[in-house]
Amino acid sequence: MCLGVPGKVEDIWETDGTRMASVDFGGVRKEVCLAYVPDVVIGDYTIVHVGFALTKLDEKSALETLDLMKSVGILDEELNPTFDAR
Repeated sequence: MCLGVPGKVEDIWETDGTRMASVDFGGVRKEVCLAYVPDVVIGDYTIVHVGFALTKLDEKSALETLDLMKSVGILDEELNPTFDAR
């Protein structure tokens, strides 16, 4: 399954002319490309799919979505591709 997961931007830098960020997904941090969301700043929430931030999201919606994903057991599956829920 490949879902967009909301996360909080914790740090931003540039690599070879591309904006990158460290994004926190409820305790799991990943490196994410910000090329599609140039207006995102540290502290913003964004929806991330396969390593790319796709859109900005308000904090309330992001936290509700993270809680829902955790409660149905799909957050680990999305953030850790080797996770086996069996």
